[in-house]
Formats: sequence, C-alpha cells, structure tokens
Amino acid sequence: METIKGLKRTNYCGELRISDVGKEVTLFGWNQKQRDLGNLIFIDLRDRTGIVQLSFNDTTDRTVFAKAQSVRAEYVIAAVGTVCERESKNKDIPTGEIEIIVKELRIISKAETPPFDIANSDKVGDETTLKYRYLDLRNQRLTQNILMRHRIAKIAREYFYANDFIEIETPMMIKSTPEGARDYVVPSRVHNGKFYALPQSPQIYKQLTMVAGFDRYIQLARCFRDEDLRADRQPEFTQIDLEMSFVDTEDIMEMAEGFIKKLMKETIDVDIKLPLPRMTFADAMEKYGSDKPDTRFDMLINDVTDWADKTDFVVFKNAIADGGSVRAIVARNCASTYTRKKIDKLTEHAKGIGAKGLAYVRWADEAPNCSFAKFLKEGELEALIEQLGAEQGDCIFIISDKTSSALSILGSLRLIIAKELGIIPEGKWNYLWITEMPFFEQDEETGEWVAMHHPFTMPMEECIEYLDTDKGKVRAKAFDLVLNGTELSSGSMRITDCALQNKMFELLGMEQEEIDAKFGFLVEAYHYASPPHGGMGIGLDRLAMLICGADSLRDVTAFPKVQNASELMSGAPSTIDDIQLDELGINIAKAESDNEQ
Repeated sequence: METIKGLKRTNYCGELRISDVGKEVTLFGWNQKQRDLGNLIFIDLRDRTGIVQLSFNDTTDRTVFAKAQSVRAEYVIAAVGTVCERESKNKDIPTGEIEIIVKELRIISKAETPPFDIANSDKVGDETTLKYRYLDLRNQRLTQNILMRHRIAKIAREYFYANDFIEIETPMMIKSTPEGARDYVVPSRVHNGKFYALPQSPQIYKQLTMVAGFDRYIQLARCFRDEDLRADRQPEFTQIDLEMSFVDTEDIMEMAEGFIKKLMKETIDVDIKLPLPRMTFADAMEKYGSDKPDTRFDMLINDVTDWADKTDFVVFKNAIADGGSVRAIVARNCASTYTRKKIDKLTEHAKGIGAKGLAYVRWADEAPNCSFAKFLKEGELEALIEQLGAEQGDCIFIISDKTSSALSILGSLRLIIAKELGIIPEGKWNYLWITEMPFFEQDEETGEWVAMHHPFTMPMEECIEYLDTDKGKVRAKAFDLVLNGTELSSGSMRITDCALQNKMFELLGMEQEEIDAKFGFLVEAYHYASPPHGGMGIGLDRLAMLICGADSLRDVTAFPKVQNASELMSGAPSTIDDIQLDELGINIAKAESDNEQ
C-alpha cells in the first residue's frame, strides 16, 4: 500500500468542468469501474461529489500504466494529472466533457470484491445492502441524499440564526412523561431501579427556555419514539425544533413559511408562493378523509347521505339510522381499468381498514353497472350520477358507516386509486397548513378523551367554556404543515396559565398526585410568570425524503433501522453481559421456551 504523503487534494471529482481544461489536479477517491482496452485504460474515480474519468494511454509512464491495470473495484486511489477535453463525451454525468490524463497514480488501499455492485445497489435486497450499509452509502443516489439532508440542516441553521434564534441543546436523558408514544428508557446505575427516558421531543424543555427568557429557541433535536415502523417513520429522527415568545400562531406560521421558501429555492430551485394555503381540520376530513391531505389531485369526497336515505338499500339506511352517513368518491376515466376483479380486490382492502363493504357504480358501457341496483327505484341511480357529476368511463365508490370511519376509509381508497391510475402529478409541491385542530380525540375502544396534539396546547378562548361540557367541541390553537400528503410538522400556542394547565391534565384523566409527579416542575415554573409562547417541530427526515424524491426515510438516513427496529449492520439491539445487568439491578426474565431448551 502507498501513502498520500506529499499529495494535497486540489479538487473533488464531481466539480471539474470544461473550463478546467489545462489545469493540473490531484484527486482522491474510489474506483467505481476500470475498463482495460489494451492500449487504453479508463478508471471512473468516485468521491462524494460525483465521478470523473481517469485516462491512461500509450504515452503514460509504463509503471503508472501497469498500476492502473491492477486497480480493482472499490480500491482507494490517488491520481495526479491534467484536465483534458474528452473526444467521446458523456452527457449523462456533469463531468462528461472532460477526463484526467494521469501522470501519477497511487493505490492507497485495496478492497476485497464487494458483496454487491455498488453502482447498482438499488437492485439488491435490503437485507444485504443494510448489512453493508457503509458500502451502500457509496452509491451516488444515497450519497446525494445524505448531502441534501446536510444542506437542509445548514439552511435551517442559517435561516433561524439570521432571525435571532438561539440554538440550545436540551437533555437526551429525561424524565418519562406521557406524550403519546412509548418511551425508550435508559436504566440508571447510580439511581438503582430508576430510569431515564429518551425524549420523544424536547417539548417541555423548550417551553422552559421561554420561561427562562431566551425568547427564540432553535435546535436540530434528536427524538425517539417506540412505535411500529413504516416508510415515513423511524424510531429515532430529527426535528427542526423552534419556540418563540410574545407571538401568536400567525407569527410562528409566517416564520416557518419563510424557512420553507428559502429552503425550496436554495435546494431544488423551486419558488414557493406565500402565504401557503390553509384548510381547517374539519374541511380536510370532510373533503379528503385525512388530516394530511394530498391536494395534488382532485377526487374529493362527497356527502350523499340525503340521496341514500331516500333509497330502499338497508345498508345505507342502517348506517344513517345509527347516526352515520354515506360518502362517495368519483374516480374519473377508470372504468376500463377497474374491472370487477380489481374492484373486488379494492373491496377486500377497504374491509381490511375497517369497512363493512364497498358499494360501487361502474360506468364502462352505455348503461352503468351498479352493485346495489336492485334496491333502487326508478331514477335514483340517475339522480346520484347527476349529483356527483359522473360520466361514462367513471367509477363511483361508496362507503356507509359512522361518519369518521366512512371519511377515513374513503381517504385511504382515494390515495390507492390515484396511485394505481397514475394521476398524482410529479414535480408539484403542495404545501398546506391544517388549522383549528381538535384539542381532544376519543379513544374508540375505551371512550376516553386524549390530547390530539399534546397536553400543553392552548385551547381557543371561545372553546374553553366547553372543556367540562363537550370536549368534542374544543378546538386548539394548533396547526400542522403538510406537503403532498405527508405531515411535516405540528405546532401550537402553549398554555402558560398554571391553573388552566393543571385543569387540562385533570381533563385527560390524571389525578393531582400523578400531575405533581410527572409535570409538577412545569406547572411550578408558571408560578414565576411566563411569556405567551408557541412553536413547532419540522421533521427534517421527512422533508429530506420528499425533496430527494425518496420512497422511505431509510434513503435519507445514514444508518437506518428496519421494520422490527433493529439495525442490520451492527446487530443492534444486542444483549449485555451479566456484570452490566447486575450493576443496573436488572434481571432478565427468560421466556418459557428458553427455559425448556
């Protein structure tokens, strides 16, 4: 192996252009591909910025040429040479107009044959690529995703610093407090039998920085939630977390909009028009069946309860009699795609998410085919079609149930149908504020009321009178930021009155002893006066995922977890030895099957 002694990098591979012709450069990187054509050798040299072609020919020193012949995949090499214009240009890469005529080559580190072709790792299974994640990260797509994530973090800091925010680190080991998800807990050796929790968010601490008088707080905060994973959820994630004093919701939303505008322009050169559109929570659910609606396409939900109530279809009438409703969506120009077999599959999916069934009208031929036609009187089907504005070639899908269920089921079907039909446009960036969030939501199984946002959210003044009488009417000074159907952020104004805060805990079913034990330090802080304040946390990971056009948070996370929250590369989580367990005062209960073995 050779060293880099005496060499200093002059450029990164991906930054060289035709304007650099004639310049002598020193480059470091990995060999992505070597092509030996006999009297010509080409090496694609890769670093984090991209690829440039190294060229060796019959004028190259024979020792250097022989060394180039020996280079294999993923060798780390150093090259010194002159930038020249290529005869055969490659329009697919930014450096495709030039190549480096090499005069000095050093092999810094040799590599074994990689377990997969790094340039084509997208075609390899996750089990392999995640086990060798440090190799997969060399793939240009993933490299650029991680660099984009870095740019987002950099722009966030620059923007909020410029607006007088102070970066304050909050603790990573905190007291366990109920915030919606399960905590990850850390046992204490010093305080035997007691546990820290990893923060689900820095919520309480950032509010206390407002009580302390710092006025504007910012942190790229690591957060941890023990939840079931999915494409847009990892157990650990990063929030662009902010809090502001002496403001109202408009000030917070305006500050966030300024960041979004700057971010989109500086990362992907997209101009976002401000102010961002707004929609109330109630309207979002009514029209889209979701509190994070994808507004890039239509297919809105329609209320056809009045029409359904006049029919003799008992399924509709029973749902209405039970206080529910009948809702419908029209999928345009899909009758040829949605055959009976495909509709049966859609029905099974609907049942899988809680539907009792799926009624439909498929208008493929001259006469519409209605799944419940025998229960309709003359003219009733025509009345439905007219009300919905359906035409030949369309399909109508109908759910009758409790209103909240009917809306959410159709909201899910709406997305499935749109993806199958390919009608979601690319290159659109539909940001949307969801406002007037409910403060409480009712657990369907237990009937208990829980906080939809978190218990520190300020209810709207006009709703305080309903706290004791009708929790369903209480709206919060809370807002969510949504992009293309993905929730990026939740924010709110906070309660700063100690009596009101204590009451909200009580309304959420906490006894005074529990309130004191879990939140006493926060309530006590308000006895010493607090400025009005509010804030929000923007999901950096999700933002990066959407800007990069990635399908999963894995693609923008350097070392992600898989669905069972394990990390395949290192083997985390793992067991610890008995000495560590004894120090922590922990005894692991063995499963019966383990004992039997």
